[in-house]
Amino acid sequence: MKKLSFSLQLLLGLVIGVALGFVARAGDVTWLTATLTEVGKIFVQLLKLAVAPLVFTAVVVSVANLRNVSGAARLAGKTLLWFLITSLIAVAFGIGLGLILNPGQGVTISTAGAKAPESAGTWLDFLTGIIPTNIVTAFTELNVLQIVFLGVVLGAAALAVGDKAEPFLDFSRSILDLVQKALWWVIRLAPIGTAGLIGKSVASYGWDLLAPLAKLSAGVYIGCLLVLLVSYPVLLAFVGKVSPLTFYRKAWPAIELAFVSRSSVGTMPLTQRVTTERLGVDRGYAAFAVPFGATTKMDGCAAIYPALAAIFVAQVFGVHLGVGHYLLIAFVSVVGSAATAGLTGAIVMLTLTLSTLGLPLEGVGLLLAIDPILDMIRTATNVTGQMVVPVLVARSEARLDEAVFNAPPQPLDEAPVVVRPAKGTEPALA
Repeated sequence: MKKLSFSLQLLLGLVIGVALGFVARAGDVTWLTATLTEVGKIFVQLLKLAVAPLVFTAVVVSVANLRNVSGAARLAGKTLLWFLITSLIAVAFGIGLGLILNPGQGVTISTAGAKAPESAGTWLDFLTGIIPTNIVTAFTELNVLQIVFLGVVLGAAALAVGDKAEPFLDFSRSILDLVQKALWWVIRLAPIGTAGLIGKSVASYGWDLLAPLAKLSAGVYIGCLLVLLVSYPVLLAFVGKVSPLTFYRKAWPAIELAFVSRSSVGTMPLTQRVTTERLGVDRGYAAFAVPFGATTKMDGCAAIYPALAAIFVAQVFGVHLGVGHYLLIAFVSVVGSAATAGLTGAIVMLTLTLSTLGLPLEGVGLLLAIDPILDMIRTATNVTGQMVVPVLVARSEARLDEAVFNAPPQPLDEAPVVVRPAKGTEPALA
């Protein structure tokens, strides 16, 4: 019997999860709901367990390897520029849909019981939060932005020290290899995790929660689909000059895992593998671009969703928004996207947007119930953008292997075999 591909296994897990979720919800089968919840929770915990060492060592090694990548500063600049451009496009879709749909008009939800979150994102928190006050806390509390900061600093220091830092870099490469190998075993459990995560969402929330917030929910899904099916394909076709259909066929496993796991960072190992093995992006550049994107490139969570949610909250609470407010939404979305940190949910970014606009933070409480449902499409959009930008930049810098990009999809059923490089070269995967 022919073995199912990883993509088909994920799809099968998705279908089984939806079916089990409906059974649990329709029949009020408590034990089934609890089982699905625990299966999904364990899978996400396993993914998160590897996040801190994975992000730290990946950033350290990728920064150190920049000495072997010609035009590193130009590559970093282009990557950041495309992050900004695509974020602006995404937030424009969000604001446009908000003005067309008016998601908060006619909503009869009572705001009397709405409570502001215990902590709200502020610009001061965002700026000061980049630098950790305690190195251990950054790892134990899984503050991804602080871990990235530490990785960049130590990677740059290793570059400056030179040969004396080789033992540290060798150690970091070894840890990275070990974590990637172990995490691939976890990712192989994704079909089971998918069934648990999607089944729990269907069993716990169903679709009836979307009824009073139908316009907002539809707006988020439509906005994300516009970015996925219009913005990205246009950029791939006319800027990257590659086939959007081929891109999505190759990138689908990472997009699907992002949809169900709701974590850009948790999906990062698969995102990086797809970006290099299937899309043909240069490994040295991808080692920098993918971890960087997993923590800062959030078109769904930090652009489309905050724009629509801010308009929704303003209309529910009867606050008028002018042109200046919409420009401020765009600014917050582009500059503050790193505040989402690549983890599940977008509460930090939403509170940052609302507080900047002077809107009631109680509005966050109105949206918490449907956040898991909206977060699935948001995260899928995030991860897709994290692969689109490296393809665009690699294509413009002649660092895209078109033969790999256009070849049939590389199977992802086996763990990558790590080949230990000689000193001064980049790690490779066989």
